[in-house]
Amino acid sequence: MHRYSRADLVRILRLNTRQLASWEKAELVTAAESYSFFDLLQVKKVRDLCARKVRPAVIRQSLQAMQKQAAGMENPLLEAGAFTSGQRVVFRHQGKVLEPIAGQFVFDFAPHEKGAASTPISTANPDNSAPDVSDLFARGIALEEDPANQLQAISAYERVLELDPQHAAAHINLGTLHYNRQEYRLAEEHYRFAIEIDSRYALAHFDLGNVLDETNRVAEAIQSYHTALQLAPTYADAHYNLALAYEKVKQPRSALKHWRSYVKLDSTGPWAVHAKNQVQRILQADSLKLVYTRKQE
Repeated sequence: MHRYSRADLVRILRLNTRQLASWEKAELVTAAESYSFFDLLQVKKVRDLCARKVRPAVIRQSLQAMQKQAAGMENPLLEAGAFTSGQRVVFRHQGKVLEPIAGQFVFDFAPHEKGAASTPISTANPDNSAPDVSDLFARGIALEEDPANQLQAISAYERVLELDPQHAAAHINLGTLHYNRQEYRLAEEHYRFAIEIDSRYALAHFDLGNVLDETNRVAEAIQSYHTALQLAPTYADAHYNLALAYEKVKQPRSALKHWRSYVKLDSTGPWAVHAKNQVQRILQADSLKLVYTRKQE
C-alpha cells in the first residue's frame, strides 16, 4: 500500500504544520513520519470538522463517547459517517443519526447539509492502477451517508471484498446495509465472515445477535450478545438488546441485570426511560410474587 510522507499530508490536505501539531497534541492524529490512505482520510475528517467550528476537545470527546455507544468500533470517523450539528459532532450509524456525548438520536439532516466527508481527497494514484482498498472503503462510507445511495455503497464494499476478502469492517458495513434492507440471510453471512476474520470484533457479535433476534433465533441471539459483552463489557446497546431478548424468553430476572447495566452506562439517553421502567416493573412483580407466596404459607 502506498505511503504518504508528512510533507505529502500537509500538501494534499492544505494544512500548516502548526495545525497538524495541535491535532497531534489533542490526540486526534497520531504523530508519524509516513501515512496510509486511511490516515489521510482520518486527518481530512478532523480538518473538515475543525473548519466547521468544532473544537478539537469536542471531537475527541465525541469519538470516545461513540466508541462507548458502539463498542467494537475502533475508529468512528472512518467506520461511521461524521457530521456537524451546531458545534457538536454527530454520526450516522446503522441507519440512525446519533449525538454520542448526549447519547441522543437526532433528526436526519436536510439534503443540503454537508457532512465532514463531503469533499473528496484528490490524489493521483502513484501506480495509475485501480483504486486501492482504502479508497474503495472510504467511498462506501461516503455513499452510506445518503440512504438513496445504498446500492452503490453495497457495490463499493463488494469491490473491497473482492480485493481484500479479509476486510472485517467491510463485511460489517455490508452486513448492516443488507440488514437495513431486511435481507437477513445476506447480513448474517457477512457478520459471520467478520467474526471468522476477527473473533474479538465485538461489533460483529452484536450485529449477528440482532439478525438472530430478528429471525426468531432468540437463544442464539442471547449467546451472541453475551460474547459481545465479554469482549466489551461497557457496550450499552448490547446490554439493552440482551435484556430485551431475555424478556422474550420469559426470564425477567436475567433481563433485570442487563437493564440495570444499561442504565448505569446511559442514564439520560433515548432508551434510558424504558430501561428504568423495566427495572421498576420487574422489581414490583418480584415483590408481588413474594407477598403472594407468604400469604399461601
